Amino acid sequence: MLSYNFKYELKLLLRSRWIQLLSIILLLLFGFSTFNGLHKIEKRKKDITAAHSEVEENDAMMLKLLDSVEQGMEVSASRWTIPTSPMAVGNYHPRVAAMEPQPLAFMATGQADLFTHYVKPKVSGDDHTLNFAEMTSPVQLLFGSFDLAFVIVYLLPLLIIAFSYNVLSSERESGSLRLLASQPIRIRSWVLQKMGLRFFWLSVIVLYALCIVFFMVSPPLEQVSAFLGLFGLIIAYMLFWFALAFLINLWIGRSAKNAVALLGLWIAFVLLIPSVLNQLGNTLYPIPSRTLMINEMRSLKAEVTKKQDEILDNFLRDHPEYAINDTTQFRGFYHRYMASQRLIKEELAPMINAYEDQLRKQQDWVGIFKWFSPAIIVQESLNQRAGTSTQDYEDYRKQVVSFAGSWREHFMPFLYNNKNFSQKDYPDLPKFQFVPKSFSSLLTVPLLFLISIGLFGLGFFVSTKMEKNGILTTS
Repeated sequence: MLSYNFKYELKLLLRSRWIQLLSIILLLLFGFSTFNGLHKIEKRKKDITAAHSEVEENDAMMLKLLDSVEQGMEVSASRWTIPTSPMAVGNYHPRVAAMEPQPLAFMATGQADLFTHYVKPKVSGDDHTLNFAEMTSPVQLLFGSFDLAFVIVYLLPLLIIAFSYNVLSSERESGSLRLLASQPIRIRSWVLQKMGLRFFWLSVIVLYALCIVFFMVSPPLEQVSAFLGLFGLIIAYMLFWFALAFLINLWIGRSAKNAVALLGLWIAFVLLIPSVLNQLGNTLYPIPSRTLMINEMRSLKAEVTKKQDEILDNFLRDHPEYAINDTTQFRGFYHRYMASQRLIKEELAPMINAYEDQLRKQQDWVGIFKWFSPAIIVQESLNQRAGTSTQDYEDYRKQVVSFAGSWREHFMPFLYNNKNFSQKDYPDLPKFQFVPKSFSSLLTVPLLFLISIGLFGLGFFVSTKMEKNGILTTS
């Protein structure tokens, strides 16, 4: 009976051209979304390359100026920009702190539309005011990016719903269900076989589309583990929606009602639950006003400026290694400024920590209740695999802040020991190297499989109860 159902269903799907239509749609969606993602990654790489090229050009000019000054030649440059001053080097010749895109960054834009991918920390800058945000189109933020993650999370369930919403109801409405009930097979087993065949063919199509995608990106052998992990995630997500369709087919019974119910569940899982969790997180853990933080920082700076000499004396007393060549006559603006910056950073630490603590609570809130929506789980997993998740950009921000501190500390001995910067000091300048971390969750795929098994079990329970009442075989 199983082989007969398989052959009959396959012929039915081929004659109705469902398999051909799904193949074309999925290939187009996967191909275009991959092309769109690769285009964005290429643009980001060009931006980073342009920033590095600018730094290299500025460094070449700086070395020429240093060579001219060291040979006693006159240079046509403003006094405060001559690179013999360590503060001039620290401010006018910063390094590029870039977050290079990961190999799978093409498949999920994630937070890349909200955060910048490179900054240039300076010695006179504040760690907490580094610009990690970039101007983004509000329309694009509203609708998101058409990337592979969008196709998988949003569009693939709609195709599954269209492919499976009337598996049982079409037989009921055509009048062939009574004839089917006379066969030696339970209705739920028959529906499960039809769902299984649809799931199999859709999995084959997705596998073929993914092979083309990875062939477009890089040689397949270089990304075998990433390919298998992504395919397993998609299969688990597809299985959830097929299990949901299996349950609805057995529970409701009418094609129109099945479609409405499945679309309602799609809206709930994909749109409603994520929005509600986000709004509740903002309400329960509101972020302190950044404007108030900046205003307080300005007030604190104005207050600190009035007593910079006292702050500098205290700073040199605490750091005698910087006071070796110190004399009062050599104390300038930057001597006072750099000492006061440390005090400002310490005073603002509680407010910045409160800001980051509320943000972490919001993320923890979503992390706790994300299991209510498989769409959130899959989207987060795709972002993590692509290296564009919130955790990835938070890790990047921390690495940049750490590098900004190292960049500033590198010039402190030059400044307070009144030592000029020279050509031989250039190779020792700190360089930023972003070290990506893995944030992928190992529980995502097993959990989705468990949820799907639970839905199939619920479908079997519902069908057993309805068969006892004669509902599945009488109308």
